[in-house]
Amino acid sequence: MSIRFDQRVAIVTGAGGGLGRCYALELARRGARVMVNDLGGALDGTSGSATRAQAVVDEITAAGGEAVANHDSVADREGARRMVEEAASRFGSVDILVNNAGILRDKTFAKMELDDFAAVVDVHLMGSVNVTKAAFPFMKEQGFGRIVLTSSSTGLYGNFGQTNYGAAKLGLVGFMNTLKLEGARYGIKVNCVAPTAATRMTAGLWPPGADSALPPERVVPAVIYLCSEDGPTGHIIQAGGGYFARVAVVEGNGAVLGPEATAEDVADRYGEIADLGGGRTFGDGVEFVTTILKTISESSG
Repeated sequence: MSIRFDQRVAIVTGAGGGLGRCYALELARRGARVMVNDLGGALDGTSGSATRAQAVVDEITAAGGEAVANHDSVADREGARRMVEEAASRFGSVDILVNNAGILRDKTFAKMELDDFAAVVDVHLMGSVNVTKAAFPFMKEQGFGRIVLTSSSTGLYGNFGQTNYGAAKLGLVGFMNTLKLEGARYGIKVNCVAPTAATRMTAGLWPPGADSALPPERVVPAVIYLCSEDGPTGHIIQAGGGYFARVAVVEGNGAVLGPEATAEDVADRYGEIADLGGGRTFGDGVEFVTTILKTISESSG
C-alpha cells in the first residue's frame, strides 16, 4: 500500500453514510486519524441524530483505527470552527479536509422557494467554505494541507430540477480555482471530485441496474489520490463505477473581430467563435489575459 496517511489527521464531513463513510473508512485504513462529521439529518437537512457518525467511528475503531464523531452543521460558522478545533485538539493537527456534506431540495426553478435555494447553497457551497476557512490556518501554519471539494455533474453539465444544487456545485469549482493559487505557497493543494454513486441522495433517480454498477466504494480511489502527497492541485476529477476522468473548463481558439466589431460580426462568425476544437485550459486569470492579448496582437500584425 504505497499511499499512506500515518500521523495525518483527516476531517470528512457528511461521513455518516454513503460516500463520506467510504472516504472515512479508507483514510483510516491507510493510517489517518479521522473526524467523522455528520449532522445525522434527513436528505433535506432537517432534524438530526448522533447515531450515524458514531456508527462509522465504531467501524473504524473496531478495525484498529482512530476516529472521533462530530455532529456540528457545516452551514453554521461556529459549528465549523468547533469541528476543526476539536479535531486539532484531539489529534494535534488538521492535514486533510474532505468537504462531502450535502442536502437536496429538488424542484423546478419556477416552483422553488428561494429559502430552499439558499439552504442548498448554504450547505454545499458555504458549508465547504466555512469548514475550509476554519482549517486553512492550521494547514498554512504547518506547511501542508489537502482539501477536497465535492462538485457534481449537475454543476458541470446541469440536471433538470436542480438549479440550487447545480449553482452550489459549480460555485465550488470557482472556489477551488482561486484557493489553489493562494494555498500553493503553503503546501496546500485543493481539488474537486465529481462523484457518481448510488447513495440515499440518488435513490429512485436512476434506471434499473445503475445502483449495482455505481457503489460509492468505486469513487474512493480518486479521493484518496487527491488527499495524497503527490496528488495534483486545481483539478476536477469525475469518478464513478471505476471510471475516472479529469474535467476542465476549456476555451476554443476563438476569433479576433477587431475593435470595431458589431453584434452582426459576432453573428456572422459565431461558428468560429463557438468552435471548441483545440480547446485550451488556463492556470489562472493572468495566464488567460496574457494569452488573449498575445492573440490580439498577433492578429493585428
